[in-house]
This record gives sequence, C-alpha cells and structure tokens, in this order.
Amino acid sequence: MYFDLSYVIEQVGKEKGIPKETLVEALEEAILSASKKKFGNHLNLEAKYNIELGEIEVFQFKTVVEEVNESDSEISLENAKQHDPECMIGDSIGIKMDTSSLGRIAAQTAKQVILQKVRNAESDVIYNEYKSKLGDIVTGVIQRIEKNHYVVNLGKTDAILPFKETIPSENYRQRDRIKGYVLDVEKNQKGCTILLSRTHPGFLMKLFELEVPEIQEGIIKILIAAREPGERAKISVYSEDSDVDPIGACVGVKGSRVQAVVQELRGEKIDIIPWNKDPAKFVCSALAPARVSKVYLNEEERAMEIIVNDDQLSLAIGRKGQNVRLASKLTGWKIDISSESELEKTSKKIIDDLMEGLEVSEILARVLHDEYLRDAQDIAKLSPEELNKITSISIEDCTRIIEKARDIINKIKNEEITV
Repeated sequence: MYFDLSYVIEQVGKEKGIPKETLVEALEEAILSASKKKFGNHLNLEAKYNIELGEIEVFQFKTVVEEVNESDSEISLENAKQHDPECMIGDSIGIKMDTSSLGRIAAQTAKQVILQKVRNAESDVIYNEYKSKLGDIVTGVIQRIEKNHYVVNLGKTDAILPFKETIPSENYRQRDRIKGYVLDVEKNQKGCTILLSRTHPGFLMKLFELEVPEIQEGIIKILIAAREPGERAKISVYSEDSDVDPIGACVGVKGSRVQAVVQELRGEKIDIIPWNKDPAKFVCSALAPARVSKVYLNEEERAMEIIVNDDQLSLAIGRKGQNVRLASKLTGWKIDISSESELEKTSKKIIDDLMEGLEVSEILARVLHDEYLRDAQDIAKLSPEELNKITSISIEDCTRIIEKARDIINKIKNEEITV
C-alpha cells in the first residue's frame, strides 16, 4: 500500500490537476475508515501522512491514567512512558498502530474513499475552471445526441447544448466540431453541469471579439446586442478614440470580419449600429436601414413615437415586425412607428379634441401634442409652472388650462358613476 506513496501522490496530482493536499487528505480519510472497520469504530484513531517515510500512519489515542479501567481508551503511566518518557497523568498520547494487517475489505473501502475524493476533487477543478469561463466561447465535439440536447465533449469534461439553445436552421451529427457560449455552470451530485448556448446575444458579441483585435484591445466596445437567432441581429458599437471607426473595424476589409461571424451564425444578417448617448439618435440609427423623419420622446414611459415617410414604413417595421422589435431590444425603448399620413390623421383628431376640450388655439394644441400631452389626464397632473416651461404661456393661462383638464376628468368620472 505504501510503495513510494509520495511519487504516486505527485503523479496523480499532476495528471488530474488535483492539489497534493487534497489527495493526502483523501488517503488519510481512506486509511482511517479502513482502520476503524478493522479495529473498531469505538477507538479514538487518527491517520496522518508522514512525508519522510512516504506512508500514512495510524495512531490510537489513549489517556494516561494511574489505574486502567478501559483498555481501549486508557493507558497506564508506566506503559505510556515507553512511548513518551515525558508524559504525565491526564495526557493524551498517540500510539502508532500496525496497519499491515488491514485486509482486502479494508483495502477496498480505502480504494472507494480515495476514488470518491478524487472524483470530487476533479469535479471541483472542472467547476472552477469553467466557472471562470462563464460568458466565454469554448470549442468541443458532439459526443452524442439525446432526447432534447447534444452532449458536447470539451476535452476534460462534457457539456450540454440544449436544442432550444441552437440556431433553428442548424443540425449536428456525432463528431461535428462546434463553438458554444458558456451560459451556466452548476455543481450537482454527479459533478458539475456546463450549459452551452448558440442563441444568446453574448455569443454574437464574443464572436466579434474573436474576429476584431480592436475589441480584444479595448479600443472598441460592443455595448449591447439583440438577436433573433439565425435570422437577424443588431449590435451597438462604440470607440472612445475618434480616429477609430468602430463600424469599419467590425466589418473588416471587404466585409471579412463580419462575414466570418455571419458564417458561424448560419447566415444571420447583422446590423452594426453606432452607439449614441442621445436616445433619439440611437433609436434612429437602430432602425436602419429605414430613414426617420420625426421623433417624439416620452421619457417618463421610456417610449418613442417614430415618424417615417410612407415609403419607409415597411422598411422601418421590417418583416413580421423584426426590425422595430430588434431596435427596441437593442435600445431599451418602447418604439411605435407611424407613417406621415397616419400621423396626420391621428394628430388632427387629437389636436381638434385638445382645442375643443381645453379651449386653446391650434398652435398651442399642436405644442401640447408634440410634447406628448395629448389628453386631459396628461395635462391635469402638471403644475402651472411645469406647463409654463413647456408652452411659454402665462402662469394664469396655464392654471386655467390645467383646471379645465381636471374638470373634463371629473365630468368623465361622474358620467361613469351615473351609468
């Protein structure tokens, strides 16, 4: 059992990537477990690795007493002095045991404990390694295909790629080589589970990072990405260096860089959008290739009404609403798109209602409309000072308009109660 144990610990540690301390602890625990099975659980035993001898020593601890009543836990002073000449009554001394008699069952127990410890240690090494790779891309080989996922061999361990995390148009076979985004790493009783994704926006961002040196160097940043996997995606890029064109860098010479990403994503069309701190400009860029005519902001609800020429409407919305949906995800703003002719129809009715209900001029009604103050409720919650800043009319007129708006609300409430 103890043939050059130091060499075995050293080799297993290197091969499995497990700290020597962990292996020593496993061996100590295994020998202790085997010794207790052999000599009895009731004994106070302790196993310790002796690095000089290269073996695990087992000691039985006994209390030094004048008169021995329990031979398994007590030792006379006379006998104790044979092991430790300086011991005294009340001391606890460890007596080295002969473990050469440990039988086959005990050795098997030791083996099981060691194997379990090694498995646990290997699992911890893999968990810590891949936990540090969260949000990175890894490469593996399809090992097998199960009911709802692929099992991907990453070399040291396997990962799971659920079908729902694959691009709709792609199918893999055994031994196919693939890239995946490390979405999650979880510890469990069997070791650890590594979850991969090819649909996550982070996968797209990391692919660009692999292709574009300026992103790796931090000169260019991809701030956010939005995807409808396999169909279309939008990424927002930014550079603090005014001499660097972030879009040009991501596209590459003759489109080489972006095409490499498109190829990996099975033909997914990618729009590269310049980030802008002005939300209106950012949204307008995100709606490319459509051209925007007007933008109405509602910061409180984080919403925008986008107006485009009639011939740009279908382009702005996109097939099945895809373009506006991705632009909304990318920017974080709710986006409503209308054409100039639609706006004129809806605006005219709103302006007429404001003129009649609040008894204001068409010019003032248009100002209120353009400031997203389009019904009595929007106006009633303002103070005269706030309305004055928006319209530049007198405080007295502002007060009258607000009171008129509140009268309209009360009238509506009374009519509802009567009904």
